[in-house]
Amino acid sequence: MDIKGKKAIVTGAASGIGKGIAMKLAQYGADVVVADINDKSAKAVSEEISKKYNANCINVNVDVTTAFSTEKMVKETIERLGGIDILVNNAGGDRAQPFWETTEEFRDWVIDFNYKGPVNCCHAVLPHMIEKQSGKIVNIASDAGRVGSSGETVYAGAKGGVIALTKSLAREVARYRINVNCVCPGPTDTPGFVEGTTEKLREALKRAIPFRRIGQPEDLGNAVFFFASGLSDYITGQVLSVSGGLTMAG
Repeated sequence: MDIKGKKAIVTGAASGIGKGIAMKLAQYGADVVVADINDKSAKAVSEEISKKYNANCINVNVDVTTAFSTEKMVKETIERLGGIDILVNNAGGDRAQPFWETTEEFRDWVIDFNYKGPVNCCHAVLPHMIEKQSGKIVNIASDAGRVGSSGETVYAGAKGGVIALTKSLAREVARYRINVNCVCPGPTDTPGFVEGTTEKLREALKRAIPFRRIGQPEDLGNAVFFFASGLSDYITGQVLSVSGGLTMAG
């Protein structure tokens, strides 16, 4: 099943998992907004996607930590593409360190980026989706939010909040035929993952993962495509781990 002609926003799509998601949605026919705070990289990704898939792909600047910026993103998307059918809240990040060594500034940044960002984006896009009586929202959390992660306590808490946000919002908007689901990546081969780990740690993770490999951005793109497409029309409020079996639901 394709999503031809659907209008999709992917935040944090200038690299890594977000780029993989944007490429997958474009591959299956969506018009895609590469939304990112990094204009230069976002423009390069949108041009790459347009060329590779002959897709209608644009880039829009956004700082997801501010409501004004996310509202502007939604307005610009509607003006340029004519509507929004899919929102993927992917933007987020962390820097691993012991919790007791974190500063208030750092903790605020992690919470704003990883939790407040999805809240702002959902709040900005929902009036449009409610008016249309349809929409798909896919939040990217993390397995850290399900099972915890040493050195990422504030991040894990924020991602746990994203999981709870997904479930509660799904209940609120189901009456408008809007689906809200959540994808939790495990260790994934992105520039941030490589920079934040050692070769020894990456090899140890490979051995711990039942499929014996680190995830690829395309793996996350496949899961998001499922939730963004008609294949998931009767699924909402669900959390899907994409971790090669590293974590499994109890």
